[in-house]
Amino acid sequence: MPGMNLTFIEELENTFPELPLKHNVGWEEMTWLGAGGEIAAVAEPTDDISLAELLKFCYRRNMPVMVLGGGSNIVGTDKTFGSLVIKLCQNDFVRVKVGNSHLTVGAGVRLSDLVVNAARRGFGGIVPLAAVPGTVGGAVIMNAGAHGVTVGEYVADICGYDLKGDAVAIAGREVAWGYRSTSIPRDIIITGIILQLPVVDKELELEKISEEKRLRRDSDPSGRSAGCVFKNISPTDPAGKLIDEAGLKEYSCGSAQVSAKHANFIINRKHASEENVVELMFKMRKAVAERTGFFLRPEVVFADPEDLARIEAGSPAPKIAVLEGGDSSEREVSLRSGAAVSNALRNAGYIVEEIDIKACELSGTVLSADAVFPALHGGWGENGDIQRLLEAAGIKFVGCGSETSRLVFDKIPSKKLMDAENIPTPQWCVVTESEPGLPESMDFPVVVKAPRQGSTVGIFIVNTPEDYKKILPEAFKYDSELLVERFIKGSELTVAVINDEVMPGIEIVTPTGFYDYDAKYIHNNGETQYLCPPVSLSVETQDYAAELALKFYQAAGCRDLLRVDFMVAEDGVPYMIEGNNIPGFTENSLVPKAFRKSKGSMEKLCTNLVQAALKRY
Repeated sequence: MPGMNLTFIEELENTFPELPLKHNVGWEEMTWLGAGGEIAAVAEPTDDISLAELLKFCYRRNMPVMVLGGGSNIVGTDKTFGSLVIKLCQNDFVRVKVGNSHLTVGAGVRLSDLVVNAARRGFGGIVPLAAVPGTVGGAVIMNAGAHGVTVGEYVADICGYDLKGDAVAIAGREVAWGYRSTSIPRDIIITGIILQLPVVDKELELEKISEEKRLRRDSDPSGRSAGCVFKNISPTDPAGKLIDEAGLKEYSCGSAQVSAKHANFIINRKHASEENVVELMFKMRKAVAERTGFFLRPEVVFADPEDLARIEAGSPAPKIAVLEGGDSSEREVSLRSGAAVSNALRNAGYIVEEIDIKACELSGTVLSADAVFPALHGGWGENGDIQRLLEAAGIKFVGCGSETSRLVFDKIPSKKLMDAENIPTPQWCVVTESEPGLPESMDFPVVVKAPRQGSTVGIFIVNTPEDYKKILPEAFKYDSELLVERFIKGSELTVAVINDEVMPGIEIVTPTGFYDYDAKYIHNNGETQYLCPPVSLSVETQDYAAELALKFYQAAGCRDLLRVDFMVAEDGVPYMIEGNNIPGFTENSLVPKAFRKSKGSMEKLCTNLVQAALKRY
């Protein structure tokens, strides 16, 4: 695109003689950070009509535009900026109009002013946003938030224009509101929004606002900055903490310095350049990536889009293919696991391709990935078949190798390994349609299982010989041979092993006494309790179960992760039931719960697993 020149500016002035236009304006004047050189021209349209005409004028001449709000999160450029900067700071763009149940807010209204203005009229619910810098337009585009409250929660409607000058209206419910992100197209210029806020006590709300601003003053560093420069990985992995732990507090590049008070702030000590800021962010991202495997994503906006690529160049994020779906009876659970893993890895800065794989074959996307994260449950996704294809293609992947996957997935060889390792497990046998009889030594009740299913699919608790005969036709629909084991009355306990380390055990208390599909995912019969640490099991029992879980993990040749399930009998003995080499990764799944209790976030868990795979020869 052509840059700004005198001919264009002259034509602009001749076409719009009433348009407020400033020349050669410094980024120091237009942004909080103040880094960068000059902007050739800044236009300040007075209303929607003049804005639309201005956009049409620029579009016809192929002139790029940039809308600048309060400039609170902008990094300018050292080069003379060739785009036309548009600032919405006139008339209705900076007004708040009050309706009976809503507020109409101009895009140029400062977010802090909006919060106070709303409170004075009896509307609230957005106190945490009182100390967030910037204007409403930018806040909506990035879904600004603080302390769990975001702008997007209250947006009913959005008004604006596209770059052609055509009017655009978007309902708030149509927008995908994410963490510091939205689905609003980047070529949309927001001019105003309609907010629906709850009615509150004015005086109490104003007191809360004052306290919020005081707390922000106490926590945020003084000096010129663009606020937080990187997005947080998770609530327990804030960017400032990660940068601090990487040893970069007070680190400087020229006049740009990491704040001593909050490491996610860059302070312009005097006349910091764009180059100073970009170089410093480059070093911050690289140091955190090398130390943690997290790839920090900038929260600030760059006047020069190439700055983002420069910052990422020193620590390029790996491409991860997350495999989900499959064609087993656990397909729906797998899709949820894959979505949760993908979301966590994206938050951690990875480039993620989420693939709904329906056949045991590798696509070109999988073959080009740096590593694969199989979130497949059941069938060929878990029994070693897909792992064998990945091994043959030389692709690194999370989880056990193909032979170990086959062993762990099949409950029958798993039982044989438990017996060989003297691991307590319920008495068991294998039956077929031609030989369905049970040993005389096996008393009822028993548990009948399809040996190559998961998520409690194909499992029957049988109390009498008569019931046993009745369920066999249904049970054999799942497999040609069945595992039958003695029923253990007691407490359910699960223990995860992550990267050779045992996680805290989780006691499972279900409404019906059986951890079936409903208890795991649907909850029609009531909510399942997950007690970590367990409350009804002794420390000795928990320690013994942890020892047995690690023993099975090592004996089976596992790597990266394994979940081991136990039934703890009334005498305190933990009987190992089975292992799971690709356990669930949904919001209700046990491995993420155990990891959160001892180590941290879902983002950290998925990152640790991916890093283990990437480092594997």
